[in-house]
Amino acid sequence: MGARGSLARQLLVWQLVVVTCLLCAVGVLAVTQAGNNFRTTEGRRALSVAESVAAQGIVGDLENGPFELNAPAETARSLSGVDFVVIAGADRYVLASPYPDQLRTTLDIGDSTVLSGRSWVGEVDGSIVAHVPVLDEKGGKVIRMVAAGSKSPGFFAGVLDSPDNALRVLGVALVIGVSGSLLLARRVKNQTLGLEPHEITALVENREALLHGIKEGVVGLDPQHRITLVNDQARALLALPDDAVGRSVEDLDLNERIRDLLTGRATGADQIVLRQGKVLTLNRMPIDVRGAVVTLRDRTDLMTLRDELDASRHATDTLRAQAHEFSNRLHTISGLLELGEYEEVRGYVSRISSAQGEWRAEVGSRVGDPAVAALLIAKASLAAERGVGLRMAPDSELDRVEDALSTDLVTVLGNLVDNALDALGGEQGWIEVGVWQEEDEVRVEVRDSGPGVAPEIAEEVFEHGFTTKAAAHGQRGLGLALIRQACVRRGGSVEVHNSGGAVFTARLPR
Repeated sequence: MGARGSLARQLLVWQLVVVTCLLCAVGVLAVTQAGNNFRTTEGRRALSVAESVAAQGIVGDLENGPFELNAPAETARSLSGVDFVVIAGADRYVLASPYPDQLRTTLDIGDSTVLSGRSWVGEVDGSIVAHVPVLDEKGGKVIRMVAAGSKSPGFFAGVLDSPDNALRVLGVALVIGVSGSLLLARRVKNQTLGLEPHEITALVENREALLHGIKEGVVGLDPQHRITLVNDQARALLALPDDAVGRSVEDLDLNERIRDLLTGRATGADQIVLRQGKVLTLNRMPIDVRGAVVTLRDRTDLMTLRDELDASRHATDTLRAQAHEFSNRLHTISGLLELGEYEEVRGYVSRISSAQGEWRAEVGSRVGDPAVAALLIAKASLAAERGVGLRMAPDSELDRVEDALSTDLVTVLGNLVDNALDALGGEQGWIEVGVWQEEDEVRVEVRDSGPGVAPEIAEEVFEHGFTTKAAAHGQRGLGLALIRQACVRRGGSVEVHNSGGAVFTARLPR
């Protein structure tokens, strides 16, 4: 079991120490109480004996010889049960004593008040003594004194002579304490799965090192959804306060999506949540009836890369749509040439050039920011491929803006247009985009001819994970959440209402 000893042995030793100290304290208390009882009882008895002897005429009879008082004193001692009865003169000269060597000596009276004519009970030389004065016939002068008393018992004698049999009580208590210690040690051993103290310490140290050394966040929850464990990474990713441990998830400043995943109201593997500009992946694993463990990973960089890939994919789709549209137009021109319809070819080419030029001219004249203008021109081709018309609001106007705001505008506009295209579901319709530059903000409005958004879910559509699409899984429902995050990060807002279709309005402060 090693030099440190097993858990059972250590528990037994420490509990025996505690029990022994407790029993010693009880023993001291018992002896003290017995001593107090002895002093009270013996003091009263000694006082009674001394008063009885003093009341006998022989004590005060001066005609008797000075040492003829031994017989009556001894008789009084043997009848009363006290250890000694001593008779002395007013000068404390011992006249009668059960101890021959005490005769003709001076009696030690300690702090007694007997010489002043008053009876006294106290302790002198380890004995409980009562002193009673004998006065002359006039009652004003002390001519004799009677001392009666018993020797105080020692410590062990006090224990043996205590009325509650203190030693027996201590012995029984010691047996019970030892038995209880053994049973408790066995129970603790079972509850610690047979691990010894040094093994438990090593396990805790390894757990702490593991929890605080990994890059993933770990949150432990009990069945009442209170946080029981959180490592440094999880605290940073979720922006939890220092006193998060012990608090309920519902009491923390977390959005509803994160609360649902932490409490198990929302389930699924690799769930995406947004928290203070970070994209996090959550996985929750229930642990029987003990609660659950939630792991978190920061996927912000991965999501940024994915957005860049999405941008490349959108650009590819736009080029593919333009190539498809250009191919169709070439086929049309080729057919007209084979038919000899040269005037029709001239008119067709003129109409195509006019339509594309008008859209580019309109976007260029109303939108001065290159990134936003390029996005709208590219989205027009994608919308045309799906049979959807993309148009600008008549009074739209936007100058060139700072790079950060331009990036957020591209994110908001791109996701809103894509959302509108998905809402139309491949059916013919139209999408209208409006961008207005106001004094301290840029307002974006995208409306479509689709079915609109039900009023009861007007707020829910901006929650991450919410989607009305049939294939609702994976990364669905993230676009509108990203729009809201971009707006809120700048201190703005986004909302939706219906007016012949869905109308999304986003405000981005400059």
